[in-house]
Amino acid sequence: MNLFDLTGRVAVVTGGNGGIGLGMAKGLAVSGAAVVVVARNPDKSAAAVAELKALGGKSAFVALDVADAASCRATVGEVLDRFGRLDILVNNAGMSIRKPAETYELDEWLLVLNTNLTGAFVLCQAAFAPMKAQGGGKIINIGSMMSIFGGAYAAPYSTSKGGIVQLTKSLATAWAKDNIQVNAVLPGWIDTELTRRAREQVHGLNERVLARTPAGRWGVPDDLAGIAAFLASPASDFVTGAAIPVDGGYASEF
Repeated sequence: MNLFDLTGRVAVVTGGNGGIGLGMAKGLAVSGAAVVVVARNPDKSAAAVAELKALGGKSAFVALDVADAASCRATVGEVLDRFGRLDILVNNAGMSIRKPAETYELDEWLLVLNTNLTGAFVLCQAAFAPMKAQGGGKIINIGSMMSIFGGAYAAPYSTSKGGIVQLTKSLATAWAKDNIQVNAVLPGWIDTELTRRAREQVHGLNERVLARTPAGRWGVPDDLAGIAAFLASPASDFVTGAAIPVDGGYASEF
């Protein structure tokens, strides 16, 4: 028995066209899952789909605006229409607006919260009924080191990622009886477009991250492939409500 075999499973990865999302999508694809990349940018998504197909798996793109509840529900419906099932949901799509906490406009706060937290909740709600009907499922919510630490220039982002952990625990508790495992992954400092912008905006960030990370390097998106495959597979059937750092030891260093 291969505990990590995802053959025949259908996975949805929001923001799966780049960065951490694509790294996790690769882990699911090489384990045998059909991976549906859901995102806004069709050209970037087409390139991601081609990359996933090159790994030997099935893949497709479905358009999604994760900040729009109707779009979230429609996306799940389209996946079910095209693939007939939904086994794995990875809530990865996210954004941040960096500025002093006292200067945020309310619409900026709501945009980050709606994108990072509310959209994930709506997608989980939409996935619940089909997962329950087919006997179970796996939900992987992507948090952050900011789920643990505060971000002086990222108040809405930190708030949304703290909320992801509590949402994960709440849904894990509520849906365990339905054989739906819900877990969170807390990436550390990973080299992505988002963190490259942060390094441009925050003087000395690169040096501080390297100094604090026991592994001595920034992570790369492919570092998230293994945890995705584990949490999506039968190997994690008794793991639910967990928030697992993938950070090179960053959160353990004092």
